[in-house]
Amino acid sequence: MSTNQIRANSILPARREDIELHTADGLTLVGELARPLDRDPVATLICLHPLPTHGGMMDSHVFRKAAWRLPALAGLAVLRFNTRGTSSVRGTSEGSFDGAVGEKYDVAAAIEFADFSELPNIWLLGWSFGTDLTLMHGLDPAVVGAILLSPPLRFSQQDDLDECKKSGKPLTAVIPEFDDYLRPDAAFARFGDAAEVVPVAGAKHLWVGDAERVLDEIVKRVAPGIKTPLPKTWDGPMESGDMNAYADRTVAAFADVPVPGPLSGSPDSAPRPHE
Repeated sequence: MSTNQIRANSILPARREDIELHTADGLTLVGELARPLDRDPVATLICLHPLPTHGGMMDSHVFRKAAWRLPALAGLAVLRFNTRGTSSVRGTSEGSFDGAVGEKYDVAAAIEFADFSELPNIWLLGWSFGTDLTLMHGLDPAVVGAILLSPPLRFSQQDDLDECKKSGKPLTAVIPEFDDYLRPDAAFARFGDAAEVVPVAGAKHLWVGDAERVLDEIVKRVAPGIKTPLPKTWDGPMESGDMNAYADRTVAAFADVPVPGPLSGSPDSAPRPHE
């Protein structure tokens, strides 16, 4: 069997199913669950995406690559979904963006789905806006721990960090050296001993060109028995995903759209389509 290079659009084998989440306030959210093809998962990631008003969705590139690779490479289940009012190729979730308030029901619905599906070792994986949802709404008894990618700390408050610290659950913040909102020195000061802070040299808020480094950091914490860095090749069947589906969701497309919340500046977005 031939050995194939794992590229940005590579889809490795997994059991994938479209799912629907039902919130306590009556909305239906669309998503996908990817599980290992030939074994039970060792752990579960629930992905909470970047700001939907600026292109964030369940297919934002780090989450897409997590779902396409980690079931095969690390034995993980990956649950990703669109929060209220968010659209992707999978479809549009009911409702409308609610500034991290109503989204508490979205987070709860995802955790409930994973718990009722008896998925093991549930971790929340937030990215940008999704890190605020994680800190504000993720302290559920079913959740083992959480990983934050590029946390802007825009909607979440110090009280949320304090509650996370009190819980005693592992919390890791992966911080790009050149982040638009929170760079490593500021992150060490803001998180203190509430989280493990992991600086990533040369990286930026959207992790363009650095998805593999992010996936390695995730796997180190969620599935420590898996050797990292993860393989760059795959001996077996492999499909290719459509890299042009989100050509209209670039940083430039949202450059003139105000960022909601108390902070402003460079927006969250899906990456350029060829990343």
